[in-house]
Amino acid sequence: MTKATKTASNDAAAIAKAAYEAYVRKDRQAIENLIAEDFHFTSPLDNRIDRATYFKICWPNSENIERFDFINLVPDGDRVFVTYEGQGTGGNVFRNTEIVEVREGQIFEVEVYFGWSIPHKAKRGTHMRPAEGEKHD
Repeated sequence: MTKATKTASNDAAAIAKAAYEAYVRKDRQAIENLIAEDFHFTSPLDNRIDRATYFKICWPNSENIERFDFINLVPDGDRVFVTYEGQGTGGNVFRNTEIVEVREGQIFEVEVYFGWSIPHKAKRGTHMRPAEGEKHD
């Protein structure tokens, strides 16, 4: 890895981390500055929604976020692989993994992979069967 690549990776990680911090502070202006105009967001519930839709649907959730504890914050060039445990204001704890892509100092793409609730609903070492009629891949 060249010094320029390493610096870009570190900047991408700092930018990604700043976005999570904006959620905790409920700082809409800070996150607007971090998210590119051509931003897209994908999750199990969202199929590549644009910036305006993201702010309409996802940003209000910042009111329910108390903190993020980073398990992994791994830069790879302009991408950052992030696994965190989030703490909600109601005491719920959850774990997600996200791929955050940064271009020219702004986040332009995020993919979220929902994790599980903590504590996990299945006992350690066991499998939780889907409810009757539910498909399990």
